[in-house]
Amino acid sequence: MKQYHTFEEIDERLRIIKLSREIHIENLKFKLNRVKTDMYPTNLLGNFKGSIQQMILTFAIQKLSRIFRRSH
Repeated sequence: MKQYHTFEEIDERLRIIKLSREIHIENLKFKLNRVKTDMYPTNLLGNFKGSIQQMILTFAIQKLSRIFRRSH
């Protein structure tokens, strides 16, 4: 356990703890807002649309590569 020799040391440590707490709270708020944004219906649909497009593209590339291999 840390020992403090003056009240100034204690006050400084308390300020540091308070600032650290405020930083953590702001970080939590930021992450919460980001989750809210990511979970907004239009963003969910956009992410879903992108996933579908990627799946279709992968499927098409696989089919084309099989056709290309057969022709050679």
